[in-house]
Amino acid sequence: MTGSFDVIGPLEGASFGGQVSLRGGGGGAALVEAAEREPATLPRLLDDSHGLLLITGMEAMAGQPELLLRLSRIFGPEVENYRETGMPPNMVHPTVPEIFVVSNTPPVGRAPPALPDPPLTADGRLPVQYPHRHGWHTDQSFRRPPPDISLFLAVLPVPQGQGQTLFADGIAAYDALPQDLKHRIEGLDGLHVGSGAGRRREAVRAGTPPRPLAAWERPQPQPLVRIHPVTGRRALYLCEHGQMDWLEGPILGLEPGADGEGARLLDALMSHLTQQHFVYVHEWTQGDLVIWDNRCLVHAATWFDAAKEARVMWRTTVSGNPGAAYAGEAKSWLLTA
Repeated sequence: MTGSFDVIGPLEGASFGGQVSLRGGGGGAALVEAAEREPATLPRLLDDSHGLLLITGMEAMAGQPELLLRLSRIFGPEVENYRETGMPPNMVHPTVPEIFVVSNTPPVGRAPPALPDPPLTADGRLPVQYPHRHGWHTDQSFRRPPPDISLFLAVLPVPQGQGQTLFADGIAAYDALPQDLKHRIEGLDGLHVGSGAGRRREAVRAGTPPRPLAAWERPQPQPLVRIHPVTGRRALYLCEHGQMDWLEGPILGLEPGADGEGARLLDALMSHLTQQHFVYVHEWTQGDLVIWDNRCLVHAATWFDAAKEARVMWRTTVSGNPGAAYAGEAKSWLLTA
């Protein structure tokens, strides 16, 4: 039963995900009110859809940002207040501090990722598979405990054909691994760190000395195989160049460094995870709201023509149920840690 909601899945061109709508119609306010009346429904649909939901027609949230906050609270007990966690003030919504503003427009001025090289695959398609496509990650994996759910609203998207968001299904990718590789990675931890820590792969290869890290910036181990705390499903949980520690990692217990045994294993896993048949490509329309589960998905942003196009997206981050492996842990990422 889906209560007041209808769901159609998988998403177009993908093998996972679901598009949710309010039965009988209605805008953002009506949908949020229904979700609050049935607080278990949307989280259950998210789990059933391997961690990815699309809701269209949410333009009203741009004028009523508190609606996005209310919906976020359906998915967990903690919605991050970015004013309290070190986010630059220009990237925080002026009246709802739980909203992180992702935009190339002032006052944010965040540049899009570069085009892949080459910009298209040999058959003319959008590149999705690593290492042709870079930038695959799961949100804030450099924290322990890491967050659960992200909600991303298209306030002002760029035209379709650019500025897409890619999602890869870590559950299906894990299930498709050969049994000997499943056995090899069980119990291994990747070492994650923030992209500004100076431990990126290219910096380590160049011999650039790493900078000293504050306590809240220190690399954090995360399981390569993450067990979902609700469904019990196993999923691959890893990032690539930007959020792995290529100095002491990227995989603990294996030869470290940018080209060591750990690096080779991570490259193989990331290439496997981002194969076309595990990936959904979202082309944004104004009012689209995408909800994803960081515990079982990775995602990547794509290039857009920032010299010609303005883009404004809002994100919230929900935490509170990382799983038994994190029980009782203090938050590594608090500035007071």
